[in-house]
Amino acid sequence: MKLKDNHSQPDHAGVKPTRFISVGVGSPKHIEGEIVDEALACISVNGQELATFMCTPRDLDAMALGFLYNENLIKSLDEVTNLRVSDGRTCVDVWLHDTSLKLPKRMVLTAGCGGGVTFDDLSKIHEPLQSDLRATPQVLADLFRQMHLGADLYQRARGIHTAAIADQQEILLQVEDVGRHNCLDKLAGKALLKGLPTRDGIILSSGRISSEMINKARRLGTAIICSRTSPTSLSVALAESWNMTIVAYLRQERMRIYTHPERVLEDLPAGWEVNHPVDVEEIHSYD
Repeated sequence: MKLKDNHSQPDHAGVKPTRFISVGVGSPKHIEGEIVDEALACISVNGQELATFMCTPRDLDAMALGFLYNENLIKSLDEVTNLRVSDGRTCVDVWLHDTSLKLPKRMVLTAGCGGGVTFDDLSKIHEPLQSDLRATPQVLADLFRQMHLGADLYQRARGIHTAAIADQQEILLQVEDVGRHNCLDKLAGKALLKGLPTRDGIILSSGRISSEMINKARRLGTAIICSRTSPTSLSVALAESWNMTIVAYLRQERMRIYTHPERVLEDLPAGWEVNHPVDVEEIHSYD
């Protein structure tokens, strides 16, 4: 694949200078600081515009490739002949070997994204994940601390999501974006570019685990997905169906395990049944 890009993106990519008045103890103070950048970026495939995102204009090559992978439009980097990020970092042009590929209609995706899907729309997309992955609460807490310390843009400007893929010892890939969904696309794209297998990995995210997030995680073959905040009812139902473990509200040594806790705990509390059934008849998501 040919990659045409101002690929050595500057350190300031993703943030912009700003000023604000800080009010607290003592007199108000004028502060010169940084703020997270949010911009429109489009992805075109074989010359046809596919999607427009509100995103952080950083790692756009990875975001485009990861989006195509997570949407099952490509299965490997070998299917891509050329990728170019525009000089203004507002568009990514991707060319595939298969020039006859039929694309879905053009999509506009906000940083928050949206749903309106049902369990039946998604539950049959994937088979249950077969994985022997295990990770103790201490391992997950340590990995989450590593991710927090590695969130460069968050440390500088706040107001941005971060996500990472890890094994049981360390963070392997980490990205940041104003959109939590964009982060998982960027992770997928970076994994493709680096030739890093994602199956049996652990996903860590600062954002809510929605149905779309769990769908992207399942596409990557990651058996455990962790967040510092909540899952949705549909994501829990899908994770139960796909044999995935959701760990939410992960903060220091505390966490809530919603599905398949046997990957994290050796001894389950009384009253919990492994692979307990989830009623999905009326579950809807409007993420």
